[in-house]
Amino acid sequence: MSDAEHGYDHTTVERRWQDRWDDENVYRTPDDAEDPMYVLGMYPYPSGKLHMGHVRNYTITDAYARYRRMCGDDVLHPMGWDSFGLPAENAAKERDTNPHDWTMDCIDTMRDQMRSMGFGYDWEREITTCTPDYYQWNQWLFTRFHEEGLVDRHESEVNWCPSCETVLADEQVEGDAELCWRCDTPVEQRELDQWFLAITEYADELLDAIDDLEGWPDSVRQMQRNWIGRQEGTQLPFEVREPQRGEEYGEVEAFTTRADTAYGATFFALAPGHEIAQAVAGRDDDVAHFIAEEADPEGEEPNGVATDLTATNPVTGEELPVYVADFVLSDVGTGALMGVPGHDERDHEFATKLGIDILPVIAPSEDEVPDVSESAYTEDGVVVNSGDYSGVDSEAARQQITADTAGAEATTQYRLRDWGISRQRYWGTPIPVVHCDGCGPVMVPDGDLPVELPEFINTTGNPLDAAEEWKETTCPDCGGEATRETDTMDTFVDSSWYFLRYVSPDLAEAPFDRERANEWMPVDQYVGGDEHAVMHLLYARFFTKVLADTEGLDHREPFENLLAQGMVQLDGSKMSKSKGNTVSPQRIVDEYGADTARLFIMEAAQPARDFDWSEQGVRSTRAFLDRLHEQVTDLTEGDYAGERDTTAEYVASEIDAAVAIAADEYDDLRFNVAVREAQDLSRTLRGYVEYVDDPHAETVGRGLHAVVSLLAPVAPHLAEELWETLGHDEFLVNAAWPDGGDAEDAAARRTLVENTREDVRDIIDVAGIEDPQRIDVVVTPEWKYDALGIAIESDAPNVISELMSEPSIREQGDAAASYGQDLQENREALTRPLTPETEYETLQRAAWLIEREFDAEVRVLTAEEADDDSHAEPGRPAIDIEE
Repeated sequence: MSDAEHGYDHTTVERRWQDRWDDENVYRTPDDAEDPMYVLGMYPYPSGKLHMGHVRNYTITDAYARYRRMCGDDVLHPMGWDSFGLPAENAAKERDTNPHDWTMDCIDTMRDQMRSMGFGYDWEREITTCTPDYYQWNQWLFTRFHEEGLVDRHESEVNWCPSCETVLADEQVEGDAELCWRCDTPVEQRELDQWFLAITEYADELLDAIDDLEGWPDSVRQMQRNWIGRQEGTQLPFEVREPQRGEEYGEVEAFTTRADTAYGATFFALAPGHEIAQAVAGRDDDVAHFIAEEADPEGEEPNGVATDLTATNPVTGEELPVYVADFVLSDVGTGALMGVPGHDERDHEFATKLGIDILPVIAPSEDEVPDVSESAYTEDGVVVNSGDYSGVDSEAARQQITADTAGAEATTQYRLRDWGISRQRYWGTPIPVVHCDGCGPVMVPDGDLPVELPEFINTTGNPLDAAEEWKETTCPDCGGEATRETDTMDTFVDSSWYFLRYVSPDLAEAPFDRERANEWMPVDQYVGGDEHAVMHLLYARFFTKVLADTEGLDHREPFENLLAQGMVQLDGSKMSKSKGNTVSPQRIVDEYGADTARLFIMEAAQPARDFDWSEQGVRSTRAFLDRLHEQVTDLTEGDYAGERDTTAEYVASEIDAAVAIAADEYDDLRFNVAVREAQDLSRTLRGYVEYVDDPHAETVGRGLHAVVSLLAPVAPHLAEELWETLGHDEFLVNAAWPDGGDAEDAAARRTLVENTREDVRDIIDVAGIEDPQRIDVVVTPEWKYDALGIAIESDAPNVISELMSEPSIREQGDAAASYGQDLQENREALTRPLTPETEYETLQRAAWLIEREFDAEVRVLTAEEADDDSHAEPGRPAIDIEE
């Protein structure tokens, strides 16, 4: 029997409130809302069942959306389905069904599970990317990109997964072993005609604008910078020839960021795929063997083979030996590089392996030439051993060499490549192009969109190739016979603009309502895994910029704030079906309730951190909810008639503190701290009710109202139930966030109380006091507050003389000198305390906590009332204990 069976009936409570929310359509965002708070979780691929990663992601967005609603915002919080993709196609083949039916069944299952979790979505805005009314706009946008010159088709070497039988983007090839991200099959290289979107046209803006994404994690921003990979450098022309045969290959340009090291170049290297390397391989068996059998671009160490070619260094005129090397990549730069082993670690490793000369030409100073025999010197410095450039600093030498060398050109290169969107599979958006023998590739007119997918054919390879009747069509330009393009779009096209479709999901004339998008965008808070830090987020930024330039979108960035949530683990490992270490969200909902699952996930760790799933933690969370249910029931059924004394005043101050601090934590997405405030306040209320003979009903009632309100974003079902029990007719989801105090003041009061209680514990422990009879807590004399204030404000080198210029402090004699010395030594750590009056009042109200803990009389005294206040300091009262 589970713990849940001893408490409230979560199944009845959760179904009741889900039905009532649906009946009243409380989560609908009206179309006429002005500038709503847009909260969005990355939409899921409908794999069939929710996993704990989904539950965590969507609990985060749901909690934040509910909190913002309580703060008075019109909240847009939609949900949809990233429903195209190869897994559905593979599943359909395995089960002899079709991807559409499989996908829709999965969506129905996951939607029901999301409802059972109580996620507050505006389901009227639901989108499904595999439906023609969505993907027609993928096709429409492809046409607009084509009109803007941002679409190209050409033959390219692509990553090919032989198992999935489709092209993969570079980002979808994982690890040193180059495995498919979906099926872990080793990836091959093929030459295919491909469609590309010219994301490189926006490379500079995509890179430069990263600095303005202040609401994004630094790690994600850095990953995007690295992926774009802009490098400023020099393009140098090397004349390549074969002296023995007298054959000239002409100029081959090589890019370098270190033109200042040109005198240290001792070899020239070509990629195995470079056209010259391929030509040499046709007559040189050693080169051919290396390219076919040994070259390994992902290997742990660089490898290569010598050729009988030479390359003329345009800076020095020296003839360099040419190698074919596997660490030179065909699709990076020009597929050729100038090897400078003295000042590049990779070049150094290659040169050491093949016995190539290594020369130092950069030094920390002219008199300190480094030994580069064991490792490269990679820092900037002073140029040496470089003719007329010797003695010039690196930066100036780069500029001078570029200016002085014939054919050299300052240039910028990028790691980023144009986005190949062609996929040889069925379950994706058909690319709206027909191929005509006379006209070539022709765009399908807007009026003929969408180009819908034909019936699925369960076959090997691309099912669209087998759909003969669908493929046969006529050319929109000449009316002659033509065939449809059989490639479909990369599914990242779907997710590059889906957030715009939510603002007007039923619009039939355009992909989104421009005026409404300009009111509601950008997304205020976006939440998802950092595995999408490069692909999805970069492509979404690219689309948004293009739409700003072409469709009148006012905003050039899609997401103002981004939270990359951590993983849910089990025994230290990421949950996964392949590892057999998953926990079923549905089991947790059935056994403990959705609120328990949501609350445990949110209290376990900050959203950006990984955390370990704990069944004991789940049971503890459920026990807390049961106790809260009991507390509210006791209040409504009890007869509390006590006075508002100092104990009740303390509880009232804790209510204000909890509300204020929790609001700050919700604002900053630190849900675990906000939840802890609610839990601590609940415990404080229980302690108060147990301690006093007759609790003050209004104080307890206000406190439980606050606890329920603070938990409402995370545990909404029980919160609604308890809200109603407390006497409210309206929905809590529509109620306002409760009034509270000042968060900074509340934190300072708490720190004072907790430090004081800890000091009492320490004294009793160290002194071995077994039965304290009276505890005096003495507040600091006012002159010490004055001295601390002067020390904080003073910029004098020595604060003691400034303190002694104040008569009220100077008359304290040795005590003032001693305290002044302490302030001088700790000036960097000084902080402004509470006022003396506030400190006294706070300790008076909290005295009952010390009395309850130690079963002793507690007196809070001013310095004037005490016999000895010498140990008291602001924020740290003196303590005297009598046995």
